[in-house]
Amino acid sequence: MPDLLAKVHSVFKVDALNGLLSPARQVPSDNCDARPDGAMPQMIVLHGISLPPGDFGGPQIEAFFTNKLDHDEHPYFDEIRGLRVSSHLLIRRNGDVVQFVPFTERAWHAGESCYRGRQQCNDYSIGIELEGEDETRYDDRQYPVLTALVTALQQAYPHISNRDLVGHCDVAPGRKTDPGPAFDWLRLYDGLR
Repeated sequence: MPDLLAKVHSVFKVDALNGLLSPARQVPSDNCDARPDGAMPQMIVLHGISLPPGDFGGPQIEAFFTNKLDHDEHPYFDEIRGLRVSSHLLIRRNGDVVQFVPFTERAWHAGESCYRGRQQCNDYSIGIELEGEDETRYDDRQYPVLTALVTALQQAYPHISNRDLVGHCDVAPGRKTDPGPAFDWLRLYDGLR
């Protein structure tokens, strides 16, 4: 695993000017808008997502974030009909990375949110979705990728410190629970040391 971590760390590069991550696969989402004047990324919000819940590896997450989800394909999809959401990044269970929204734009991932007295976390955060769910162990391949991404983002946006890594549950308590108890925060922090 240390070799994989070293390899992954050397791969990701963030162009802070255009907000793009290389070599992430780019799948643009219209579910974004401009950040408020002068707002720069200052926090990373981690999420967990699977569509339908508990299913991994399909095209539904990308379809959802790009408004192309067939809502008649699964009963659960009717519950999310009409939602327009996105995230900056998705880390698949196999470690593949997809970027939906440039970091310079506001992705619609946190919803109604507050952290340390600051409202509207989407204004100043980067949203990273991990393909997973609250009670299912996240894949070992996701952690070195997440660690490398956080490191690259912190280099590009120096206002983001390790204390600015939070879960969706932290910015929307009572409304959201992800990334859930299955996410190993200590493993992430150990990788960032």
